Amino acid sequence: MKFNFLKFCSQKLLKRLFLPLFLISLLTAFWGNTFTAVNAQAPRQEIRGVWMTNNDLNILRDRTKVQEAVTKLRQLNFNTIYPVIWNSGYVMYPSNVAKRLEIQPFVFRGLDGHDILEDLIEKSHRQNLLVIPWFEFGFMAPPTSELAINKPEWFTQKRDGSQTSISAAGEVKWLNPFHPEVQQFITDLLVELTNKYDLDGIQFDDHMSLPHEFGYDQYTVALYTKETKKSPPTDPRDPEWVNWRANKITDFMVRLNQTIKQIKPKLIFSVSPNYYDFAYKFQLQDWLNWVRLNIVDELIVQVYRDNLNDFSSKLSRPEMEEVKQIIPTGIGIMAGLRTKPVSIQQIQSQVRAAQQRGLGVAFFYYESLWNAAPEPLKERLAGFKNLFPYPSQRTALERNYGRIQESNSFDEFQILPTTGYGQQN
Repeated sequence: MKFNFLKFCSQKLLKRLFLPLFLISLLTAFWGNTFTAVNAQAPRQEIRGVWMTNNDLNILRDRTKVQEAVTKLRQLNFNTIYPVIWNSGYVMYPSNVAKRLEIQPFVFRGLDGHDILEDLIEKSHRQNLLVIPWFEFGFMAPPTSELAINKPEWFTQKRDGSQTSISAAGEVKWLNPFHPEVQQFITDLLVELTNKYDLDGIQFDDHMSLPHEFGYDQYTVALYTKETKKSPPTDPRDPEWVNWRANKITDFMVRLNQTIKQIKPKLIFSVSPNYYDFAYKFQLQDWLNWVRLNIVDELIVQVYRDNLNDFSSKLSRPEMEEVKQIIPTGIGIMAGLRTKPVSIQQIQSQVRAAQQRGLGVAFFYYESLWNAAPEPLKERLAGFKNLFPYPSQRTALERNYGRIQESNSFDEFQILPTTGYGQQN
């Protein structure tokens, strides 16, 4: 009798609790599924950038075209612009440092005489795009530039006494990265730039280096002899000679980083080199050591290959696996040249290969994203939209912009064809 009474009470209690328990379970399942869905669709933080080069000056000099370009990039879910600010021995902004060397201080003005970098930064920040000016030419300058003519003692040479090499930009001379006056000039330019503009970072590419054949100028030979008690090897590929010069460039980059960070501690110090084995052996650019020394905040490795297997092989190298665990890392992808358009299919396959490895991307260069493309414009735009179907907000180390609402409809803007390309670099 006691057993039946207890059974009856238990059943009655369970009936009373059934509905509340059921509702709790239902709500738990609902919130759990919602949380999972939100997480699954949450934007990943990744580099989605594009370089703006001298080829893009027709756009950069026009305030209206700059606004159209920034809006276009925002609608296609890009998040970073890398505008050139040092090219062919000239800066792209009014510079007192350049003026002191009798280098024309404001060559690349806007159509109404305005500062094109200031205009681009202002318009980009309104739409939450980061602007990281690109110190493109690094230690490189054409032999006909005012810099090369005014300061011949600042340039280094090969063992045979020749002073030029052939690059993608044509014939160039190389500033001596070991010379204190050269180092001070570069530092002064970048300090001026950092103080003058509300930029999000500064980027150095594969030209912040020195081809391994160079370094046989009088100053460098004397410095090497003083420090090692012997003359530089006749073979420019000698491991000790390569290492000594690479370490000197690293020392300068460490000091440059410290100087810039003293002005704006949270500025992004970005580097865009070639893949490491080539960069170190042939360009004396030990960027992996730079990362390990904690002076690089962002890395974009240039991998300009047509063949997908060749392209992908550079993405899985051990140094790439190491670096992407430490800092935001991306791959530089060729979007096309004036004389060599690149299909959206090739671009898509390379972006997917990078994304599958947790890497961001940056495209060289803006004009080739849309103009002279092998596909119709609408198809080209749709291809880029498919690459980045959702926003990926990047916040600069010292910036947190308020979001603004932007339409994602391609019909709400027009891409205007441009002319007057500059020299391809």
